Amino acid sequence: MENRASSNTRIIKATPEQLYHAFTDPLILERFLAPGDMIAQIHSFNLRVGGGYSMSLFYPATDQKSQGKSGAKEDRFTSKFIELQPFHKITTATQFDTEEEAFKGEMTMTVLFTPVDEKHTKISISFNNIPDGIRIEDNEKGTELTLNKLTSLFED
Repeated sequence: MENRASSNTRIIKATPEQLYHAFTDPLILERFLAPGDMIAQIHSFNLRVGGGYSMSLFYPATDQKSQGKSGAKEDRFTSKFIELQPFHKITTATQFDTEEEAFKGEMTMTVLFTPVDEKHTKISISFNNIPDGIRIEDNEKGTELTLNKLTSLFED
C-alpha cells in the first residue's frame, strides 16, 4: 500500500515559541486550523503525549458542493499527540469519525518549527497515510488555507 502524503511550508513573522503555542492552545487552534471559510470547534483537549483533542470542522452553509466526512457539513476527528518537542516539533495521529471506508485509517501530521532569524520561523506541515477518500491536492490546498489563517494571526 502506497503512502499517500503531502507537505506545505511557509515562513511566518513569528517565533517558534509563538507558533508552537498556537498549535497547543485550543482557543487559538480553533481560530486557524479550519481551512478557508470553515469554522472549528474543539470538543476536548489534553496537551500531553498520549493525550490529544477532538475537533469538528464545519463547512459554511452556503457551500453547496462540499460533503462532510462525519455529517452533512461536518468533519469530526480525534488527534492523538504522538510527539511534543516544545518550540520544535509536534506529531499527531488523526482518525476521522466516519462510517465511510474511504476516510478511515490513521493519518499522521508533523509540524516543524525552524527559526529563520530572530523574527521569522519556517513552518513545515507534512501528512502521511492520507485516507484514500481525500485527494492529495485538496489536502495541500486545505493546509495552504490553514497557513493563511495562521499567518494572519501574526502578521495583520
